[in-house]
Amino acid sequence: EVQRSDARVLEAWGNALPAVDLSGQYVHLVDKPVTFFPDFFLYSFLKGIDSTIPKPTGQLIPVSFAPGFSASATLNVRQILFNGAVFIGVGAAHIYSNLARDIYQAKQVETVAKVRKAYFGALLANEAQELMRSSLKNAEDNLKNVQLMRKQGILSEYDELRASVGVENLRPMVIQSETNAILALDNLRNTVGVSSTDEFTLTDGLIFRAVDDAIIQRSEQLVLELNPGLSAVKRQIELNGAAVSAERSNYLPTIAAFGQYQYQAAKNEFNFSTNDFYKGSSVGISLTMNLFQGLQTYSRVEQAQLERRKSEEQQVSLERNLKTGLNSILGNLRQARKRVEAQGKTVEMADRGYAIVTARFLSNSATQLEVNDAQLALTQAKVNRIQAIYDYLVASADLDQLIGRLPSFALESETK
Repeated sequence: EVQRSDARVLEAWGNALPAVDLSGQYVHLVDKPVTFFPDFFLYSFLKGIDSTIPKPTGQLIPVSFAPGFSASATLNVRQILFNGAVFIGVGAAHIYSNLARDIYQAKQVETVAKVRKAYFGALLANEAQELMRSSLKNAEDNLKNVQLMRKQGILSEYDELRASVGVENLRPMVIQSETNAILALDNLRNTVGVSSTDEFTLTDGLIFRAVDDAIIQRSEQLVLELNPGLSAVKRQIELNGAAVSAERSNYLPTIAAFGQYQYQAAKNEFNFSTNDFYKGSSVGISLTMNLFQGLQTYSRVEQAQLERRKSEEQQVSLERNLKTGLNSILGNLRQARKRVEAQGKTVEMADRGYAIVTARFLSNSATQLEVNDAQLALTQAKVNRIQAIYDYLVASADLDQLIGRLPSFALESETK
C-alpha cells in the first residue's frame, strides 16, 4: 500500500508535467469525394482555354479536389499553466502517501505488540512448568524423607499418606503446566507466522524491566502526538480538506499552452519523396471554464465538507478512547509493579519459611501438614510473582503500541 501511494504521488506530478503526443497517418482514397458546382462557375474559366465549350445550362458538375494519397506526422505538446485540481492533487497525493505510512506503522506496532505478548505468554508458561516441576521434586524429596523416618519409627503412616497425596496432587498440575507450555509455544509460532514444526528454544526468562518514568509522565502527550491510528485520522482530515479544495477548484478556469508541429504531403500517386512534405507549426493558449453544471459542483463540495466533518468527529472520539485506554494501561502498570515488589519479598519469606519448617520436620519438631502448607505457600508466592511480572510486561507492550513506539530489538531488526 505504501508503494502504491508513492506511485500515486508520481501520477499526480505527471498531471502537472507537459503531455507530448506523436501521431502519424497515411490515407488512400479508394473513391474520391466530389463537390458539385453549377456549370456557369466553370464556363468563364474554361472559355478562355477552349472556345468550343458549350454555354452553361445551369447543371451541377461533380468536381474532385482530394488527392488520392496523403501522409502526415504530427507532434502535439500541451502544458497545464493553471488548474486548481492538478496542483491540489499533487498535495493530496503526498497526504495519501503519508496516510499509507501511518496505517503501515499502526499495523507494524500492533504486530510487534502481539508477538511480544505471545512471547511473554510462552515465557510465563515455561516458567510455570519449571516451577511445578520444582514443586513436584520438593514433594518427592519430602516423601522420601517421610518414608525413611517412618521406617525409623519417627513418623506415622498418616504422615506418609499425606506426603504421598501431596505428590500425587502435584502430578496433574505438572502435566497441565507442560500442556500449557506447548500451547503457548504453538501460539507464539502462529503469531510469528512460522511452521508448527519449527523448534523454538526459550533462552530468556520473565525479567522485570521497568518502563522509563519519563515516558509514563509524558504518556498522554506522546499518545496524542505519536499514536499511528490517530495520525492516520488526522491525515484523513487533511485528505478530506484537499478534496474540498479540489471540488471548489472546478469553479476556476483551466489555462493550458499548446503547440503543434506537423509534416504532411498529398499526391495522386503513391511515390512520395522528401520534397513532397511540407511542415507547419502553431502555438497557442486555451482557457476552459465551467459556467453551469446543474449544481453538481456545489453538491460535490458539500459532500466533501461532510466527509471532513465526519473525520473530525472520529478524531475527537478516538482521542477520548485513547485517553481512556491509556489510563487503564497506566493503572495496570502501577498495580503490576506494586505486586512485583510485594511478591518478591513474599517469595523470600516463603522460601525461608519452607527451609525452616523442613529443618524442623527432619528434627521431628514440625508436622507433615506444616510442610505441605509451607510448600503450597512457596509455590503460590512464586506463581504470583511471575504472574505479576507477566502482567507488567504485557501492560508495557500495550503502552508501546498505544504511543506507536517500537522496542529497541524491533528497531534493530528493521535496520538490518
